[in-house]
Amino acid sequence: MKFSTFLLTALLLGCIQLMAKERQLYQIKIYHLKTAAQEARVDSFLQTAYLPAMHRAGISTVGVFKPVTTDTADIRIYVLVPLRNIDQLLQLDKKLAADKAFRESGRPYLDAAWNDVPYSRLESILLQAFPDAPVMTMPALSSPKTERVYELRSYESPTEQYHVSKVKMFNEGGEINIFRQLGFNAVFYGSVLSGSRMPNLMYMTTFNNKADRDAHWKSFSADPGWKKLSAMPEYAHNVSKSEIIFLHPTDYSDI
Repeated sequence: MKFSTFLLTALLLGCIQLMAKERQLYQIKIYHLKTAAQEARVDSFLQTAYLPAMHRAGISTVGVFKPVTTDTADIRIYVLVPLRNIDQLLQLDKKLAADKAFRESGRPYLDAAWNDVPYSRLESILLQAFPDAPVMTMPALSSPKTERVYELRSYESPTEQYHVSKVKMFNEGGEINIFRQLGFNAVFYGSVLSGSRMPNLMYMTTFNNKADRDAHWKSFSADPGWKKLSAMPEYAHNVSKSEIIFLHPTDYSDI
């Protein structure tokens, strides 16, 4: 009996250690919209049908964001979905299709006619979490959602090898640790596995407001650890293009 208990405990600990090493996948869905009516329909679908169905499917934290500054020529809604593994992603559509409540509440969106579409295009980016940040983290912010600034950054690299260098800079190089020490409230860091821009990595940091964001980046630029890291020759020229998108969470976002 003692041996059996010991064996069971060892097996459980082994499973826990294995799970701790697993890295999440992230899907970023970007709705491109042309009209306010499309935006309202997608908002309604996400709030009343999609997020509740995702919760029932075991995905409890889905982020929904909009750009702080609206581009009327390309209205966008960003949806961030954390996933345990590729199997969960592949089975997700089947689960949603079998969810009667989802089908019913999402009918105006799901059954839209060809000449009354809810969006102009839907973009999808699939990422894998970094080794030093293997799972998504909920931000610890004190301000109302309406004041929060979420910063989504994209770093493209000249080649795959330079991308490896930039990812290494975040992990072994210690860039993630600098962000943690300075309280950047990062939601995720990930390497793009599939998307329109590759090789590429993306990450999201969060702040109480714009002034809070600016103060954090000022401290980052002055940080001795960052100055030392960014000057290292092995990490030179590993970013060919960067993009910063300022977002705010919708009132129904889980994140």
